[in-house]
Amino acid sequence: METGTLIFLFATMLIIGVLAARFSSRLGLPSLVLFLVAGMVLNRFIYFDNASFAQFVGIMALIIILFDGGTQTKWENMRPVVGTAGILATLGVLLTTVITGIAATYILQLSLLEGLLFGAIVGSTDAAAVFAVLGNKNIKKKLTATLEAESGSNDPMAVFLTIALIEMIQVPSTSVWDTIGFFFLQMILGLVLGVILGKTTIFIINNIKLDTAGLYPVLAMSAAIFTYALTDYLNGSGLLAVYVMAIFVGNSDLMHRFSILRFNEGFAWMMQIVMFIILGLLVFPNQLIHVFWQGIILAAILTLIARPAAVFICMLFSKYHVKEKLFISWAGLKGAVPIVLATYPIIAGVESSQLIFNAVFFVVLISALVQGSTLSWLAAKLKLTSDRKENRTSSFELINLGKTDSEIMEVTITDSSPAVNTSLTDLELPTNTLIIGVIREDKLLTPTGSTILQDEDTLFVLGNKQSREKAKVVLLGKPQKRRKQT
Repeated sequence: METGTLIFLFATMLIIGVLAARFSSRLGLPSLVLFLVAGMVLNRFIYFDNASFAQFVGIMALIIILFDGGTQTKWENMRPVVGTAGILATLGVLLTTVITGIAATYILQLSLLEGLLFGAIVGSTDAAAVFAVLGNKNIKKKLTATLEAESGSNDPMAVFLTIALIEMIQVPSTSVWDTIGFFFLQMILGLVLGVILGKTTIFIINNIKLDTAGLYPVLAMSAAIFTYALTDYLNGSGLLAVYVMAIFVGNSDLMHRFSILRFNEGFAWMMQIVMFIILGLLVFPNQLIHVFWQGIILAAILTLIARPAAVFICMLFSKYHVKEKLFISWAGLKGAVPIVLATYPIIAGVESSQLIFNAVFFVVLISALVQGSTLSWLAAKLKLTSDRKENRTSSFELINLGKTDSEIMEVTITDSSPAVNTSLTDLELPTNTLIIGVIREDKLLTPTGSTILQDEDTLFVLGNKQSREKAKVVLLGKPQKRRKQT
């Protein structure tokens, strides 16, 4: 195929993806469903069966999506749910794998190991799907934090089980104990290297002096890719390392923060579009017909039996209500990770790999279509939505002040803030600190001395780094001790 044709097809893929994202909310469907369908439609005009290339694109996209999701994850929200999320990300995936795998053994007429392989591939909650679907939902932050932490950290378990089962199928003499030891090595290396490289990335970004501000987002993204590559080379979990590293980066005072986060967001969307469309291209719709009923039955077992059983067992002693456990059970979205993992047995030459891939794709499509489109409805029915906007603070630099000490801080006022119902003239802000913009009810206001701040106003505060904390105290009050969430 000529270069010009390839460029045209790439541009077409992106345009289709952007339009699909635009209309997905109107249709009440997750955008990933439309991306996959777009890929399947393009499959009628483009012959594509390169599983290795699709796997490469999928892994690169997952690195970028995890980095974007991690940088936007608040540690203060995640900290109370880390234990629960960790159990769901390990034991939960294992239980889901076993239950679904046994069912797949009989429904797809596979060997036990091949059935468990199918279970492992669909056993994890997909980060790309969860970040995309929950990102604009008004669901209680404890639940979104739990699901985001689980989805960001359970990929290593799914990857480990998939690779281990493929090895057991191909090399029956594989030692189970050696495999378990390798798993713990992967997890430990992923955590340790994620922390080390996260702190290293923060230090480099805050101290290096680049000629243009546009290079800082590229540096941050490169650090994420390097984190995956180095960790994977040392036999650690690269995806876990990227997510841990991203959480450190996103929860630190970071130079050029706004540029980095906005670049990540746009790049993650582009990679998500490309990844899902390419994965859709890898599917031949006429082959899905042969697993139609099996796929529906397996999707029902996974959604209604395996996932809820795993969630309720893992959360047996946690302080979550039954309604919250039901919602977490239903929010076990499947997305790119299972499809990417389904390419592993194809590349390895497992006998039933094509059947497994088609069944996995069908299950993912149903999961995204049914679960993704009903999350908001279920949260409202279970009364798990929040009426308030989440209070958030972040800082970012003016484009032409990259080499100065100045920054703009974005602060959202709440009804408990000392600045609420106070005029700008009466605020005792630090010297050389100015409020240069106020967003109220989605409208940008030009502030004057007589402007009175209201609940849920978002302020843009120009100042320097040294006065940042004092300005926060004036606008938000002194930080309160964190309450234990129930």
